[in-house]
Amino acid sequence: MTRVNRSEALIDLQAIESNVKKIIKSSGKPALAVVKADAYGHGLIPVAKSALNAGASWLGTALLEEAIALRDAGIQAPIIAWLTPIHDDFESAIAKRIDIAIPSIDHLSALVKAAERAGQTPRIHLEVDTGMSRGGALSEWRALLHATSDLVKAKKVRVVGIWSHFARADEPNHPFNDQQLGNFEARVEEAEGFGIHSELLHLSNSAASLKNSRAHFDLIRLGIAMYGLSPDISTMGSSEDLGLIPAMRLRAQIHLVKEVPAGSSVGYGGTATTSQATKLGVIAMGYADGIPRNANSQAGVLVGNKMSPIIGRVSMDQFVVDLGIDSNAKNGDWAYLIGNESVTLIGNKKAGGYTADSWAKASGTINYEIVTRIGPRVPRIYN
Repeated sequence: MTRVNRSEALIDLQAIESNVKKIIKSSGKPALAVVKADAYGHGLIPVAKSALNAGASWLGTALLEEAIALRDAGIQAPIIAWLTPIHDDFESAIAKRIDIAIPSIDHLSALVKAAERAGQTPRIHLEVDTGMSRGGALSEWRALLHATSDLVKAKKVRVVGIWSHFARADEPNHPFNDQQLGNFEARVEEAEGFGIHSELLHLSNSAASLKNSRAHFDLIRLGIAMYGLSPDISTMGSSEDLGLIPAMRLRAQIHLVKEVPAGSSVGYGGTATTSQATKLGVIAMGYADGIPRNANSQAGVLVGNKMSPIIGRVSMDQFVVDLGIDSNAKNGDWAYLIGNESVTLIGNKKAGGYTADSWAKASGTINYEIVTRIGPRVPRIYN
C-alpha cells in the first residue's frame, strides 16, 4: 500500500549548507554545528552530515545520547556534549572519542573515574559561568582549575577547550555582552596561571557569530542561524535581512473543507465565531504534532496563493482555518509552491507564506521553539 503523509516537514539541506558556508566565510573562523534536539527539529544525522560537508569542523549536542548516535552513524568529526549529568555513560563517551563539558568538580571526578575504568584519557572542555547563571562553574572555578591542573600534570585529562555561553548576544548592543566577554577572558587568564593551556576557546553562539567578531576566539558555534532563522527578529532583523535561507517548510493536507454560515462557533470553547458565511478548512496537524495550542489568527496556512488564518483553538490533531467563501480548496489538497493550492505552514517569506517567525509571534514564543517542537508524527523529507 502506498503511504501518503498527512503532514511533512520539508528540509532543504542545501539551505543549511549555504548558511554554514556563509557564516564561516564572514567570520573567518572554524565552526561547530549545533545539532542538539534532533538538529532543532530538522533531523540529527542528515543535518550533521550536511553541516560537515559545508565546512563545519565540529558538532555539538546537548545530550550524550545524541553524540553517541552521531558516532554510531559513522560520523568521525570532533563532537562535544555539554548537558551530561554525573551518572551519564561516560565510559561510552570516552570509548567513542566524545568530548565532555565540565561545569563542576563532581563532573570532572565522575569522568575521570570512568576514564580510569576504560584505561583511556578523556577529552574535556571546562565550562565557566560568565554571567548567565546557568551552566558552568562560578564560585567553584578556581577549585576546578586546581583539580584540573593536577590531572593535566598526571596526564589523566586532556583540556581541549574552555568555553561559556552568552545570555544576551541576540541584543548586539547590550553592555552585558562586553561584561561577559571580559569575564571570559579573565577566567581564561586564570586557567593559564594554573598551567592549563586550552587548545580551543569558544564563546560565540549564532548571534555573536553574526554580529560580534571580538567574541569569535578559536571556534564559533552555529545554532539557529545554521537553520536559516534569525536569533531575534526584533533586534537583529529577519532571515532575509541576515542573508540566511530558512531550511524548513512544513505542509499538511486539508482534511476537510466545509461551508458554514455567519455566526458559527468554531472549536473547543467557542472562542471564535464566523462574522460571515465562509468556508473552513480542517488542517491535519495539531498540538500533538507541535502546533502551539495558543496560536492565534496571526498564524495560519497558505492555500494556493491565499493566506488563510487560524480560527478557533488548535486541537490535539487538527486546527481550523478560514479559507474564505470564494476558496477553491478541496479535501486532500496540498501543494509545494505559491500559485498552486498549497498548505504551507512554515514557508519562504518571499513566496508570501507564513514563517517560523510569524508563528512565533502568533504564539508568544520564539522561532527556535516553533521548529524544534515539530513532533515525530511528522516525517522529515530531505532534498
